Amino acid sequence: MIAMPSTDLIIRPAVEQDEQAIRTLDNTVWSPLSEVTPKGPDDAPVFDRQHRPAQYLLAELDGELVGYIRQVQEIPLESSAHVRQIQGLAVLPQARGRGVGDALIAAACDAARAIGARRMTLRVLGHNAPARRLYERNGFAVLGVLPEHFLLEGAYVDDVWMGRALD
Repeated sequence: MIAMPSTDLIIRPAVEQDEQAIRTLDNTVWSPLSEVTPKGPDDAPVFDRQHRPAQYLLAELDGELVGYIRQVQEIPLESSAHVRQIQGLAVLPQARGRGVGDALIAAACDAARAIGARRMTLRVLGHNAPARRLYERNGFAVLGVLPEHFLLEGAYVDDVWMGRALD
């Protein structure tokens, strides 16, 4: 069963002024279940040359930032301009189960489709069962697995490549 989003759920593009709110959200949801890098400092920049506001869609629920999704061109070549990749999805724990993740994925796929993309891919850690279920529910299938690709907290973890068509 998919939870329906609140009628007060708004998905909108990020702007420069959202940077600290995104960092706060990242630090709140950081977990070795989903992250391969250490938790960043509270004042670390979110936006830089590779991470621009235009790549982010934000979810606001009842006026509060509760999640985001970031999508980019997977490989910066003209020959693969039709493939986009989700490179970040976060939802606050108190907003989970309310359709926020589903709404963010749908919005990212719609935005990619609007610029001519035909495929969406992502990478997810093999042990992150909740995220894998979310992606599968939204039409993503496993394309490949890099076994034991990361060593996290003393355990080897698979890197799972997933994708879906956007048509």
